[in-house]
Amino acid sequence: MNREQKRMMQRQGQVGADGAASSRRTSPQDVQRRRGQRTKPRQFLREIREEMRQVAWPTRPEVINYTTIVLFVLIFMTLLIFGLGYGFSKFVTFLFQK
Repeated sequence: MNREQKRMMQRQGQVGADGAASSRRTSPQDVQRRRGQRTKPRQFLREIREEMRQVAWPTRPEVINYTTIVLFVLIFMTLLIFGLGYGFSKFVTFLFQK
């Protein structure tokens, strides 16, 4: 069990702080109560803004490079699939003409 799983289980009340299995089980009422707690829209938007600040956004040259690479690969794959389809169709028509 890694640290992340252990922390999640501690939050859920499945294990204690020492890592030993907890004798306390979550009751259906606890689960319903937790589900009933809702985040207010203002808090939700604030949390989104905080998370978006942590994103490592690419720089403009990186975006241009990635876009160029994607376009070249797209063109190459389109031509490859078209060429193979065209070649196989000519081969099959050649086989059935005789």
